[in-house]
Amino acid sequence: MEQTASIAASLDTAMIDRLADALVSVRNDGGRLFLLGVGGSAGNCAHAVNDFRKLCGIETYAPTDNVSELTARINDEGWDGAFAAWLAVSRLGAKDAILILSVGGGNLERNVSVNLIKAIDYAKSRQARVLGIVGRDGGYTKASGDVVVVVPTVDESLVTPHSEAFQAVVWHCLVSNPTLQVNQTKW
Repeated sequence: MEQTASIAASLDTAMIDRLADALVSVRNDGGRLFLLGVGGSAGNCAHAVNDFRKLCGIETYAPTDNVSELTARINDEGWDGAFAAWLAVSRLGAKDAILILSVGGGNLERNVSVNLIKAIDYAKSRQARVLGIVGRDGGYTKASGDVVVVVPTVDESLVTPHSEAFQAVVWHCLVSNPTLQVNQTKW
């Protein structure tokens, strides 16, 4: 728990506020939010889609929520480009944003999360905002993103559980932020 407390105390709250402001802009512009992640981060995306839609009134989607389409794209087009192709069919545009949830943020040299990297590049080519909640040093997402919250590393051996846990902490801070939240939770 000491490590959890240390991470919480070290989070960049100003960056979380900037992320909330960016999401308010997406909603006010009539844009959509697309959440992208793999592994445990994909599971977090599914939960966060609900919260951004229900609590914040933002039209929000995640490609990993449609297993049939995602696996057909992987089979027919390959894993690396599956998210970018999905965003293209969704007509991603300048009013929209992608929100990357990732432990490492993608690393082209190490061939890690190339699907996220290609989605980021596609979003940039469409003038969509690139947002993120990532761990480690933020990787490609931090280097290329517009507003990215990096979960501090306090123990290299626990980067994955800490990053994925704090993705949830940060998105819950966002959906309960008074500038972003438009509907109350039941409890």
